Amino acid sequence: MAEHNDLGKTGEDLALAELLKKGFQLKERNYSFNKAEIDLVMTHGSDLVFVEVKTRQTAEIGEPYLAVTKSKQRQLIKAAHHYIVSKDLDVNARFDIVSIVHNSYRTVIEHIEDAFYP
Repeated sequence: MAEHNDLGKTGEDLALAELLKKGFQLKERNYSFNKAEIDLVMTHGSDLVFVEVKTRQTAEIGEPYLAVTKSKQRQLIKAAHHYIVSKDLDVNARFDIVSIVHNSYRTVIEHIEDAFYP
């Protein structure tokens, strides 16, 4: 059984590879503000994209993206706002979720664009 953090890191690596294949560019990884952490900060075209990666070994308890609760979304929005303001950016921003089920039998990656709105 993989350690929780190992699975999360593996999930982030898989998500990053998937998004890079789709033409995204990495700006920052694991950006934190207060207690919130944004897994991946990327650009896609003219958009700044804040990506939350959720990885599970099984979808039995629900798809991984369902773990991005309203309170988690609020934390991410605060961190994203801080990122934009602290870097004095004037950009379109959006929130994507990459939901991954990864185990020894299979890896399923689902990219949800505009997963939620501030």
